[in-house]
Amino acid sequence: MKIITIVGARPQFVKAAVVSRAIEEFNADNGRDNIEELIVHTGQHFDENMSSVFFDQMNIPKPHYNLEINSLSHGAMTGKMLEKIEEVLVKERPDWVLVYGDTNSTIAGALAAKKLHIKVAHVEAGLRSFNMRMPEEINRILTDRISDILFCPTQTAIDNLKNEGYGGIDVKQVLCGDVMYDAALFYTERANRPESVNEDAGFVLSTIHRQENTDDKGKLSSIFEALKSIAQDQKVILPLHPRTIKKLDDFGIVPDSNIQILEPVGYFEMIWLLINCSCVITDSGGLQKEAFFFKKPCITAREETEWVELIHSKVNFLAGSDKHKILDTFRHIKKAQIDFDINLYGQGDTGHRIVRELVGFRS
Repeated sequence: MKIITIVGARPQFVKAAVVSRAIEEFNADNGRDNIEELIVHTGQHFDENMSSVFFDQMNIPKPHYNLEINSLSHGAMTGKMLEKIEEVLVKERPDWVLVYGDTNSTIAGALAAKKLHIKVAHVEAGLRSFNMRMPEEINRILTDRISDILFCPTQTAIDNLKNEGYGGIDVKQVLCGDVMYDAALFYTERANRPESVNEDAGFVLSTIHRQENTDDKGKLSSIFEALKSIAQDQKVILPLHPRTIKKLDDFGIVPDSNIQILEPVGYFEMIWLLINCSCVITDSGGLQKEAFFFKKPCITAREETEWVELIHSKVNFLAGSDKHKILDTFRHIKKAQIDFDINLYGQGDTGHRIVRELVGFRS
C-alpha cells in the first residue's frame, strides 16, 4: 500500500511524525503488509525554525517532494498547491492521500486526490469553530465532506458530524483520539530549554498568530496591552510568528520590555516552555490542547474554539482580544483550583489506530 502524506504547516509536521513512526513500527511487525509512505511538503511554512528543523529534530522522513509554495494569497496558494500536488499524485498513483488539520495544504491535498479518484483520509476531522470567517473552518468542512475516512480526535467531533448529517453519507468515521497527545507523551523526555531563556519556571507562555487578531490593529493592540500588564507581575515569554512581527511593526505596536520575544522555537523547546510555564495565553488551536496535556491552564485569545471540551472542563477560558477580559481571566486562574485529571484525547495510541484503519479499510 502506498500512502502520500501532505504537510505544509508547523503543527502538521508534529502530527505526521506520530503516524510515520506508527507506519514504521507496523512495517517492522508485519513485513508482508508493507506500507510505503511518501511525504509531500507544500512549503506553506518556509522559515527554518518553522519547517525543516522539525524534520531534523523529530526524525520525520525527509519530504520526497518540496513544492516551495508560500507567501501568496489564500486563493493563489491553494490553487498552486492543487496544481503541483496533482502532478505528484499522477506520477506516484498512491492508494491513499493522508491530510491533517485545516490548512490550505489540507484542502489542496484532499481536492487533488478526490478529483483523481484517490482515497482521502483526514486526521483531526469533525472539528468546528462555527465561525465561517475563519479560513481554517472552510478548509476543515470541505475536507471532511470529500474524505473517505474521518479520523476524529474527540466525541465532540463525532457529534459535530452527526449534527451535519454524516450518518447518511458514505464515509467512515473513527473516534481514534488525538495524535498530538501521542506526540506529547513520546517527546516529553526530549524537552530542551531555548538558548535565550534564563527563567527556570513560573513564566507565562504566549503565542499570537491567528489572522483575525494579527490583521486587526485594535485587537492586536488590546492583546499586547494585556500582556504588558501581566508582564509587570510575571515574565511573559512570547515565541512570535514572523507575520505577527511584521504586523506589530506595521501598526507601530511596541511590545513591553518585560515581554521576552523569541523567534519560533522547535517542538522540543516548546515542550520545555509548556512544562515550566505557569499558564498559557494563545490563539493557537494546537497549543490549547498541549497546555492541557502538560496540565497548564490556558487563556484563549479568541471568541470561540474547536476544542470545546476544554472549555466545558474548565481548564481553558475564552477571553477574545479584550484586554480586560484577558486580565480578569488571568487573575481568576491564579487563584482557581483546576482539575486536569480527565481523559479527553485518547490513550496515546492514536497513530497505531490510524494505520490499522487504513490497512483494514474496505471501500
